[in-house]
Amino acid sequence: MSLKAHITEDMKSAMRAKDSERLGTIRLLLAAIKQKEVDERIEVDDVMVVAMVDKLIKQRKDSISAYEKAARQDLADKEASEITVLQMYLPQRMSADEVAEAVKKIVADVGATGPGDMGKVMGAVKQQLAGKADMGQVSAAVKAALNP
Repeated sequence: MSLKAHITEDMKSAMRAKDSERLGTIRLLLAAIKQKEVDERIEVDDVMVVAMVDKLIKQRKDSISAYEKAARQDLADKEASEITVLQMYLPQRMSADEVAEAVKKIVADVGATGPGDMGKVMGAVKQQLAGKADMGQVSAAVKAALNP
């Protein structure tokens, strides 16, 4: 079963359970998926869905920090609950050590020697680790690997 189909089934079960918070978040995700399909006239695959979930989670984290600065803990808590629902659709993430090892291997494979090769390394890393690791963590690992 594709990830999109799994999300649709979860929406149906949330409707049956009358879980309005979870249902709202899942509908938001499905709307983002449908928007991408309509805009680009494509059928999204699991990799694209994971990337979209990552983007939505990043947006929620940014919103949480803004709400906390504005002393709106009620809104920050709502965003945090949405993150919890969205994280169900992400694959198991790599640990920091696994990310560092994968980055070292990619740096060696690409033949990168210094910070000037960051773009070349990040291109290869994005292809191999997309959806498997947090890209912020990956970027930090690449910088550490290229700056001895």
